[in-house]
Amino acid sequence: LHPERLTASMAGDSEAQPGDRGEKAGVLRQPFLIGVSGGTASGKSSVCEKIMELLGQNKIDHHQRQVAILSQDSFYKVLTPEQKAKAGKGQFNFDHPDAFDNELIMQTLRQIMQGKTVNIPVYDFVTHSRKEEFITVYPADVVLFEGILMFYSQEIRDLFQMKLFVDTDPDTRLSRRVLRDISERGRELEQVLAQYITFVKPAFEEFCLPVSDVPNSQQVAINLIVQHIQDILNGGLSKHHNGCINGHSTHRQRRTSESSSRPH
Repeated sequence: LHPERLTASMAGDSEAQPGDRGEKAGVLRQPFLIGVSGGTASGKSSVCEKIMELLGQNKIDHHQRQVAILSQDSFYKVLTPEQKAKAGKGQFNFDHPDAFDNELIMQTLRQIMQGKTVNIPVYDFVTHSRKEEFITVYPADVVLFEGILMFYSQEIRDLFQMKLFVDTDPDTRLSRRVLRDISERGRELEQVLAQYITFVKPAFEEFCLPVSDVPNSQQVAINLIVQHIQDILNGGLSKHHNGCINGHSTHRQRRTSESSSRPH
């Protein structure tokens, strides 16, 4: 069973389109940027990984991949000692827009749009800190960027040529988050629930949900997204025009709202 509902919208004709592959050829590559948003534990990263799998990109060497995935989770700000102490008690709001280093996100996206290789920070959710190492992301034709507040900043939102929103039942997301935070991040149940009620759910309703209902969105099957990306990789960009995904008109379709936000 897949409880996620996926809605998609496309940018207008004036948006930039992917260019020729390769820095070496001296050609500016303009990758196709796809933003993926949704509440905490809604399945954003799972959707991205499924897209990679269906495209066969997960079996290709990182240097040669045509599709890359980035996560907003990598871009949490470095905490002060006071903030880190609060985080250890579950009293720091990781679901607020100010928790993210949007300046670094914009800088990274600009470099990606210029066809450059970028180094992505690695965040440690157990110690609430950035690790010393980085993950290298090589130039790609299509870049998926997922996160709970991916559409909150208009400056960042406007860079995406396609926007996907993963809409999942709130109870399903809460149960996923509880299991993940306890098993992977060493949290206590009481702390996970308190953080959810105090920060996660209110932040979802204030910062994530209002920008989730993007214009001209339609509920779509993941296979339709995959086919559109395959068209882009094959050079068939004409279907990018006129608000269509693979020839299917993107008329708005109503969606039930949810109630929560962040995988922290």
